[in-house]
Amino acid sequence: MTSRLPQKPQPNSLILSPAVEGLTFDLPAALSGRVSSRHTHRAYFRWIDLYLADVAGLKPTTGQERIWRMSTLPVRTLLECLSASQFRAWLGKLIRDGHGKQGITQAHASITTLASLLSESELLDDYTSASMTNVRPPKAEDGQRPGRWLSTGQIKLLIAASQRIATSDNQSLRNHVVTAILCTMALRREELASARWGDLAMQNDRVVLRVHGKGRKTAIIDVPRPVLGLLTRWRRAASPDAVAPPAESALVRRIWKGGRVSKGPLTADGIWLIVTEAAEAAEIGHVAPHDLRRSVAGALQEAGTPIEKISLLLRHANVAVTERYLSRLPQRNEGAVLMSDMLGLDDDGQPDWFE
Repeated sequence: MTSRLPQKPQPNSLILSPAVEGLTFDLPAALSGRVSSRHTHRAYFRWIDLYLADVAGLKPTTGQERIWRMSTLPVRTLLECLSASQFRAWLGKLIRDGHGKQGITQAHASITTLASLLSESELLDDYTSASMTNVRPPKAEDGQRPGRWLSTGQIKLLIAASQRIATSDNQSLRNHVVTAILCTMALRREELASARWGDLAMQNDRVVLRVHGKGRKTAIIDVPRPVLGLLTRWRRAASPDAVAPPAESALVRRIWKGGRVSKGPLTADGIWLIVTEAAEAAEIGHVAPHDLRRSVAGALQEAGTPIEKISLLLRHANVAVTERYLSRLPQRNEGAVLMSDMLGLDDDGQPDWFE
């Protein structure tokens, strides 16, 4: 159960008049002129939804329900929960919950942007907006959250488990497509959710996928032959009565309870559920979709793949970004093991620690 942070009287309390009862704020429309990346939009929506759950006591939302909430934000609730004191307390809660520096920075930007947009719309007083902007993010651990780096064996277990958790043949095939793409092509879950059949094309006798990444950037990635085989089978399942699905239709889709393939796209949250449930079924602990992207980079690095190729696959701006990304992965530190071997210490044959 989500605990609600204590509320305090706010400077804008005088604005809470009958005039704002039932008034809503369309955040996506207002945000489009401030932030262009749809990935940033989703991230802002996620943090704002969490803020409303923690501070205002609203029920958390996902998928289309979250987009609807962001399009119809209740102004009265916003005015009641937006203040510098509550904002500062919430950021502190994020630290206690283990969020890293990158997440805290993004959370801070999400809420201050919301306050600024409300101020521009003359729904929130300038003093409150400015005081929230002046709230400094508390110190957190540098960089990204540690996450997981799976071995190739664990990746295989996860892919196999994604098929076992399915309740129909079509769902099993869809899950296989999702995990195979994530574990080979290193797509972000938002990128896979937004992929369309028209993004697949031939280039120099190779099948490639056009990926729509962060900041409206696009990149071309070669599709591995095994993944292409899965996509061919999935295409037949998704569009049994047509030569090919419409170019503008979603590459991965939802599955109805009876096993029929829906025309609606599988959301980024749906991809998250497939990965986390498959990891649980494979008994390899908690795994997030981005952990698979991290695992692809780590496996290629261990295999001696040139960093330029890894950088190209990850679609980083330059190799320096990839170097920083790889430096955050848990590197092998086997000096103690080598020293133990040099000393000839006895191995008493105890069971593996994690058994």
